[in-house]
Amino acid sequence: MERRQRLQRLGERGDQGRVRLVVLSLCLSAATALAQDGRRSGYEYMSRQTQAMQDDEATGPAVLALLDGEALWKRDCAGCHKQGMKGVATRYPALYRGKLVDLEQRVNLCRVERQKAQPFPYESRELLALTAFIGRQSRGLPIEVSADPAAGKAFFLKRQGQLNLSCANCHDDNPGRKLGGSVIPQGHPTGYPIYRLEWQGMGSLQRRLRSCLAGMRAENYALGSPELVELELYLMSRARGMKLETPAVRP
Repeated sequence: MERRQRLQRLGERGDQGRVRLVVLSLCLSAATALAQDGRRSGYEYMSRQTQAMQDDEATGPAVLALLDGEALWKRDCAGCHKQGMKGVATRYPALYRGKLVDLEQRVNLCRVERQKAQPFPYESRELLALTAFIGRQSRGLPIEVSADPAAGKAFFLKRQGQLNLSCANCHDDNPGRKLGGSVIPQGHPTGYPIYRLEWQGMGSLQRRLRSCLAGMRAENYALGSPELVELELYLMSRARGMKLETPAVRP
């Protein structure tokens, strides 16, 4: 009996060892893929404390926006979209009737055309909450935008403003370095709308883009302008295949 128990324990240890080997192999494969790809989410540049805020979906800083978004979803959207919107946020910006629109604009088009309701203003609590809740349904899925990003790429590479800088000067040439005490990420918009600690609230990708343009002392554009939507598309195309993190948390 004792011998049988000892053999059983050895077998269990062997199983545990095999599991550890499989896990280690998967981790090494993931690390190799990351090293070959070279792309890093902004999450990887954050402190452990900030990462923990994003990881904690139950009490993280974006939870109130998600709850508001869920309430709006049940009130306005669930009646038509009974299967949910898993995967939808990974495909925006996208063409709609020949025009490039981002997720915020698509939500408002649905409100105006289908619900005969007023559109939500950009950066309003309602629009941020609803797009965060829609994005949350695709969390962990790969980004899959497919529209032509050429116009946004040209914007990204263009030097502009009083400082004569392009987006690429920071996000391609200097990722990982610091600017004004903050780490420069590679600029992959994997988590928008996000909760930004600096803002003490939620914000869209376009809000962040306008902040960057202001920092460059360059011409700025109105929220929802074609230029910002095209830049959104290019940034999402650079992140194609990376996992969506909505709603992310950033410093």
